[in-house]
Amino acid sequence: MIGPRAKFLALAALFALPIAASILAWKFMQPQPTANYGALLLPPAALPTQSFETPQGKPFVFTGLEGKWMLVASDSGECPVACLQKLVTMRQVRLALGRNAGRVERIFVVDDLKRPAPAAFDDFAGMTVALAPAGLNLAPGLARDRAHIYLVDPRGNVMMRWPAGADGKRMLGDLQRLLKASQIG
Repeated sequence: MIGPRAKFLALAALFALPIAASILAWKFMQPQPTANYGALLLPPAALPTQSFETPQGKPFVFTGLEGKWMLVASDSGECPVACLQKLVTMRQVRLALGRNAGRVERIFVVDDLKRPAPAAFDDFAGMTVALAPAGLNLAPGLARDRAHIYLVDPRGNVMMRWPAGADGKRMLGDLQRLLKASQIG
């Protein structure tokens, strides 16, 4: 036979146990702040409006690619090892998108006056190379930031960036979630 005191303690424990469990969970199991790997740019930046030039001498403007997602990296025309690694990551992530790869364009901005060698980017077929014209002072950001790879949405908003040495698998996860959720581009 259970006494009234034991019944009261059991009832009190029934109500106190969830509170104690939630305090312990909050104290020892901190949730991740976000699900994305890349840093969201809030507010999103606008695309550069300046006209660039391709190595073939044709004009290039970012607004000509609106309607597509764009991965953009910038570096020297000499493209040192760190630069090549960014381009390899962009290529591999785009290829890993599978049937969605056609929704993503890759752009490499040469942010100095050193023109790349004619065969420098043969391993990166399909990538657009944009040369900054002489005398153009690029604003810091998308077209002049060697430390990041940027993502531009189909409406022309620079909305996310990853570090130059980004983890390709995590970058791919971000892109897959965005492309799945997006009805445009």
